[in-house]
Amino acid sequence: MAYSAAMSFSELKYDDQGLVTVVAQDRLTGEIRMLAHADRAALEATLSTGEAHFYSRSRASMWRKGETSGNTLRVHEVWTDCDADAVLYLVDAAGPSCHTERETCFFRPVDAEGPRDDPDNHARPMLPRLWAELQARKASTGERSYTRKLLDGGAIKIGEKIREEADELARAIESETDDRVISEAADELYHLLVGLLHRDVTLRDVEAELAQRSGTSGLVEKASRTK
Repeated sequence: MAYSAAMSFSELKYDDQGLVTVVAQDRLTGEIRMLAHADRAALEATLSTGEAHFYSRSRASMWRKGETSGNTLRVHEVWTDCDADAVLYLVDAAGPSCHTERETCFFRPVDAEGPRDDPDNHARPMLPRLWAELQARKASTGERSYTRKLLDGGAIKIGEKIREEADELARAIESETDDRVISEAADELYHLLVGLLHRDVTLRDVEAELAQRSGTSGLVEKASRTK
């Protein structure tokens, strides 16, 4: 586990209750899982155990996420912001993170009329949002779409499109404009995600593999692979 800087706990700017705000963020997808508070003891417990600990203002006591529900947050890194008055936990979540049993606590979009419930979605960055949309297309039986057409075509059709788009991207990188590179990269990424969906391999599976390789030389990683 990493701490963002070599600073003592006393350098954090606690509020008048001795607390700092804590944001729990999925370390792979970037999704915000929940927001809570922590005192020094909760931060120390988090860093020593690797499990997310917080401080409950209503119960006036420290608590470990998942101690009753089993829906834990495994903390990989802890960071603080530029003002040292907020902390970020980068986590792997086991189960829903919200007490309502939703995946995250942020499932109420806000418009000019105020917040409303969304039973099917929660706040997501772009790639997880696209992945969720593709999953919905796969589950749909009545609605026709390009994604559904590709999935119905199977591995051969999807593979043809991945190769086609990869060639177009390679040619754009070689001699075309930046706008063309961006467009072709988006096309390739989309078709790659459809291929993963066809194989029931998730975007998170791939992100986890990238995270595992992080900090390792590409040459070393390739040499370590078995045939």
